[in-house]
Amino acid sequence: MIHAGKWSDQTRALPRAGDLGSSGAGAWRDMKIGMNLPIMAPGLDRELVIEWSRRIDGGPFSSLAVGERIFFPNPEVMVTMSVAAAVTERVMLQFSVLVLPMHSAIHVAKQVATLDVLSGGRVILGVGVGAREEDYRAFDAPFDGKRLDKLESQVALMRRAWAGERVIEEAQRPLEPYPLQPGGPEILSGSLLPKSTRRAARWADGICGFSFGPSRDEIAAGFDLARTAWKEQGRSKPPRLVTCFWYALGDGAREQIDSYVGRYLNFMGPGVAEMLAPTITTTSVQAFKDAVRMVEDLGTDELLLVPTTLDPDDIHRVTDIIG
Repeated sequence: MIHAGKWSDQTRALPRAGDLGSSGAGAWRDMKIGMNLPIMAPGLDRELVIEWSRRIDGGPFSSLAVGERIFFPNPEVMVTMSVAAAVTERVMLQFSVLVLPMHSAIHVAKQVATLDVLSGGRVILGVGVGAREEDYRAFDAPFDGKRLDKLESQVALMRRAWAGERVIEEAQRPLEPYPLQPGGPEILSGSLLPKSTRRAARWADGICGFSFGPSRDEIAAGFDLARTAWKEQGRSKPPRLVTCFWYALGDGAREQIDSYVGRYLNFMGPGVAEMLAPTITTTSVQAFKDAVRMVEDLGTDELLLVPTTLDPDDIHRVTDIIG
C-alpha cells in the first residue's frame, strides 16, 4: 500500500488548475483544490478514514472536507473530523455543510472551537438548513419555514461565544475553549438556492455550493448572485466562492456514479436519481480535467472534489491528473 508520506515533501504547494494544461498559463487564476472524505460511501471504517486522511494531507490538496447526514450509512461528522484532525498536519478541515438549525448552536460552537484548538486552527465551517425532515426529527428540531432565520441567529450566537461574550446569563464563565483562530473559523453558507444566498450575504464569509454536472451556467449564476448580494449588503470583502462536484475515474466509472447517486438521492423519491445521474459528466479523465478548468475559469476560490469510491488509490489518480 502506498502511503501519503510518499508525496509530503514534494507537494506542499497547493494545486493550480492551470497545471492541467493550458495554451496560456497566465489566463488561469489561482484556485485551491480540496478533497472530501468518501463519507457517503457505505463501509467507511477506522482504517479507511485514517488512510484517506493521511493521503489527502500528504497530497496536493488544500482541504479535507465532509458533509452531514443522519439517517444514512455514513459516520457522524464531528467524530470523523476529530480522527482526521489527529492524523493530519497541513490541510484545512472543512465542513462543506453542517445542518446547523437541527443542532444546539452552543453545543456546535463548543465542538467547533475544540476541534479548532486540537487541529491547530485548521477548521472551516460550512452551514446550511438541509432538506431532510427525518434528520430534524432525530434531534427534536422543527422542520419549518423559519430555518433560515434560525440559522442566521445561531451563527451570530456562535460568533459571540467565540469572542468571549457571556451568551448564557446563568453561566459562571463564557464558553470555552476559545477557537485558535481569532473570532472563530471562517463560516460559509451551504447555499443552493437564491434565497439562501441572498440571506447569507448578511452573515457568511462566502458560499459553498454543489453542482451535479457540474454545470457552468449553474455555478456561474450562483457566484454572480453571491457577488451581487455581498455588494448590496455593503460588504467590503467579496464572498469566498467554493463549489463541489461528484466524480468517478477508472473502470466502471459510469456504473459507480449511477449507483452512488441512486443511493444518495433515494430520499427524493422514485425516478429523481435516474433523471439526474445522466447529467453527471465527470466519469473520464478528460471530462474531469475539463470540469476543473471550467470551475476555475468561473472564478472559484476552492473546488472540493467529492469521490464516489472507498478506494484510497483514487487520491493517486486525481493527483496524477491535477499535477
